[in-house]
Amino acid sequence: MHYRGPSHRFSARPGQLAVVLLVATLLCNGCVLGPDYARPDSDVPDSYRLQSPDVRENLAGELQPGAWWVRFGDPQLGILVDQAVIANRDLGIAAARVEQYAARASAVSASGLPVVSYGTTAGRRRAPGAEARGELSAAFAVSWDLDPWGRLRRDREAAGADLLSSQYGREAVKLAVISQVVTGYINLLELDRRLEVTRATLAGRAKNVEVFQMRLDGGALSEFEMLQVMAEYESAASAIPDIESAIAEQENALSVLIGRNPAPIQRSGTLRNWTQVSVPLGLPSQLLARRPDILQAEQQLVAANARIGAARALYFPSLSLTGQAGHASTALDALFSGPSRTWSFTGQLLGPIFAGGAIDALNRETEARNEEARLAYQLTVQQAFRDVADALAALRARTELIEVLQRRVQVLRRALALAGERYDNGYADYLEVLDTERGLFSAELALTSAEGARFRSTVALYQALGGEWTTAAPPANETPTSR
Repeated sequence: MHYRGPSHRFSARPGQLAVVLLVATLLCNGCVLGPDYARPDSDVPDSYRLQSPDVRENLAGELQPGAWWVRFGDPQLGILVDQAVIANRDLGIAAARVEQYAARASAVSASGLPVVSYGTTAGRRRAPGAEARGELSAAFAVSWDLDPWGRLRRDREAAGADLLSSQYGREAVKLAVISQVVTGYINLLELDRRLEVTRATLAGRAKNVEVFQMRLDGGALSEFEMLQVMAEYESAASAIPDIESAIAEQENALSVLIGRNPAPIQRSGTLRNWTQVSVPLGLPSQLLARRPDILQAEQQLVAANARIGAARALYFPSLSLTGQAGHASTALDALFSGPSRTWSFTGQLLGPIFAGGAIDALNRETEARNEEARLAYQLTVQQAFRDVADALAALRARTELIEVLQRRVQVLRRALALAGERYDNGYADYLEVLDTERGLFSAELALTSAEGARFRSTVALYQALGGEWTTAAPPANETPTSR
């Protein structure tokens, strides 16, 4: 004997379905687990170290970004920067990373929307003692994962922050690449100047060799003095190959930065033709809102904070709704006839009972990652202030050093002229001339290095500030290009 219990058939009218959808909407607008993001406190100084007292008053207004490299007044530098922005491989990698996070954010955003799908099945079945029968069905299904605890919303928040982080990361890479191009070009011009000074010194010593050879042939000086002159000539000559090699290496490095194979780099001037600009600073607090690596670190913290809520939501049940409507028939010609229509509506509630501690572990991990991101953000802020302070100190020191070296070069040039006169008049031997000449050569090279270092310090300060930020428009011949 077989017992068949009472049969229950569920039928839903349009009004009932509307009530179900309304309840689902209310659930989706329910609570959101996890802490809301708040920017952590940072110890922001009132002013930059070694900053001039009048800077804060003059530049406390709204600051605007600009193409700072054009202010040096070298058109070829602008061409190189343009080429790097277009073709640099690191920038291309950073742009591709942004596209990845954009696609990921779109996918996460779509996870909270209803999913519509279709399906068809066909087959044959035979029961014992019966003939084989064909079965056909076609259906459309709609499924919707509701979000009563805000897990999907936290996932979308984290994905959006990841996307912003990648965009700020691209800007940080762009600023770094531009700074590397400008610094590399400065290095190249500095090497050009060193080569020019060395060749000029070599040419002067070559003339001395000719003069002393004639004197030696006439018996007016000893062979020892002649050997000293020749040794100084060879000393200057030996420096040229190293400088030429360094120039080639710097050109190769710049070529890679602008996205091409190693090749010579065209120049349109010298460092002596460059304009030394005054770098605007503004307030330290403004650095938090404009330096890309700080903005990137903050968005990483936003994402880590959002994932805490997503992890906490795993403790609670998930709710999904599924509806299906279609046709099923044992005959193809009856598939879409009246009695063949089918439909179903299902609600599913799933919650964890035992997960072996996996959910607890995931929550601890997200909280630890959030703490890591918070400390990384604060460290990035502190490092930014240090970068500005270091660049300001270096810029001031290089400026003072250049003034000292300029005076030294002038003094040694005068001393060399007097030493030559003393030697010609027989009041001193040629060692005095050689020592003075050697000191002048060294001072000129040191001055060249200091001039290059001052421009590199300026670039480092621009980079530390997140690029140029100034309330004043640049001169007409220094209009920034759009980037």
